[in-house]
Amino acid sequence: MLGIRQARTTDIIRMAKSSGHHAVMIDLEHSSMSVQTACELSAAAGDLGMSAFVRVPERDYGTIGRVLDGGAHGVVAPRIETGAQALEIARSCRFPPVGQRSQVGTVPLFGMRPTPADHLNPAVDARTVVQIIVETPTAIANVDDIAAQEGVDIVVLGANDFTAELGIPGQYDHPALDEAVAATAAACKQHDKLFMLAGIGNPERYNQLASRGACPLILTGMDADLLYRALAARVDSLDNHVQEGRR
Repeated sequence: MLGIRQARTTDIIRMAKSSGHHAVMIDLEHSSMSVQTACELSAAAGDLGMSAFVRVPERDYGTIGRVLDGGAHGVVAPRIETGAQALEIARSCRFPPVGQRSQVGTVPLFGMRPTPADHLNPAVDARTVVQIIVETPTAIANVDDIAAQEGVDIVVLGANDFTAELGIPGQYDHPALDEAVAATAAACKQHDKLFMLAGIGNPERYNQLASRGACPLILTGMDADLLYRALAARVDSLDNHVQEGRR
């Protein structure tokens, strides 16, 4: 899954597809991107057979329905700390009677063709994925209750924010992170939910922690970070080439 924070055109979706990605995570939490752009990217991903998830701003329930109506296949909800908050997110993503999503008659899934609710609702609900991010000590303390909520599909442990919350930012070898991984994995196993591990860029450490039960949904990186690294690598390569030519 490719994280998209900087790009604004559907070219990034085609690049993700051709480079072997299966999904994209469009980040409205940490960008100035509009809902319209997020929907355009989501719909393009769906047209190409990819899954598109939108990370919404913290507990912004109003955005959820808009991005789902616009083509997102699910939402990623950051900084959820209780089962009640997780349930509210899940209910915002699905139509009555299992949820409270506002009724809509046209969605990209059906080519924007007006579709009766008795057909549209169950079909869309079945394809909607709710990812809940736990990234605070309070969330980890309540992770069993969070994973138990109906409608939650994936519980994501956000290692970046979790270590920052503990005052040990980036210390992914800290025992507290091991304990959080163990607790989240156990809760997901108990309640038959998928466990995703995010925020760890070191492959060796990621593999150590992921071996405890994380599903194989891996964020390859954010587009801005990947672009910067490619730019820096290109400059270094050209500098080395020029220096060698002057010898």
